[in-house]
Amino acid sequence: MASRLTPRHRDTLEKAFARLSSGNVEWRELVSLLEAAGRTTHQHNGKLKVELGSSTAVFEPPRGKTVDEQTLVDVRRMLANAGFAPGHTSG
Repeated sequence: MASRLTPRHRDTLEKAFARLSSGNVEWRELVSLLEAAGRTTHQHNGKLKVELGSSTAVFEPPRGKTVDEQTLVDVRRMLANAGFAPGHTSG
C-alpha cells in the first residue's frame, strides 16, 4: 500500500500529522495524497468521496487553499487506521 506514495505524498502526510498543521496543508496536496492512498470519487456537488481501508468519508473542499483542522482530524484518523501514519509508510 505505502509503496504508492511518492516523496511528495510522504511530505504531505508528515504535514497532515504535524502538531501545528492547520493552515499548512493545501487541499490539492491532500487530495493527491488521498488519491494515492485510497479510492476517491469527485462528486458532482464538488465534494470528494474517499474510501480508505475500511473507512469511507465525504469531504467538502475548503473555501480557500488550505484545509481546516476538523478535516485534518478526520483524514488523520482514516490514514492511521489504514496504516498510513508517519513512520509506517516506508515500503
